[in-house]
Amino acid sequence: MAKKDKHVSETPATQWLKQHGLAYTEHVYEYVDHGGTGESARQLGWPEHAVVKTLVMQDDKAEPLIILMHGDKQVSTKNLARAIGVKSVEPCKPEVAQRHSGYLVGGTSPFGTRKAMRVFVEETVLALERILINGGRRGYLVEIAPAVLTGPLGAQPVHCAI
Repeated sequence: MAKKDKHVSETPATQWLKQHGLAYTEHVYEYVDHGGTGESARQLGWPEHAVVKTLVMQDDKAEPLIILMHGDKQVSTKNLARAIGVKSVEPCKPEVAQRHSGYLVGGTSPFGTRKAMRVFVEETVLALERILINGGRRGYLVEIAPAVLTGPLGAQPVHCAI
């Protein structure tokens, strides 16, 4: 396995997890531009389906939101919009996503965001035993129980994977 025994300095995401008394395991990998979840899954020896990506999007009123999706799936913005009761949803431009989340694209975590946003999670993510999700820095994932997403984070389950 390519897991490095390297501790990463605290991030707003890990601070949030600690404040909520949540256990997590750190997984560090070599960040590759545009490598995405496929690259992190390969390096860490995890199935890409269990690596959850954090996507910052916005609705038709330009209100930001986060959708958490399996690494090997895409988001149907039409299905997401229908599920959350808005006219449309589209990805935010990278600089807008960064402004809302406080994280660099490629290092976006749903935990400890700069701006409070509604969070949605693909419902099938919740059926997994453990997931890897960004810990607030490029090349840094945290392993958690999916229940953290709907519990302390308050993510609402939706079905929008394609």
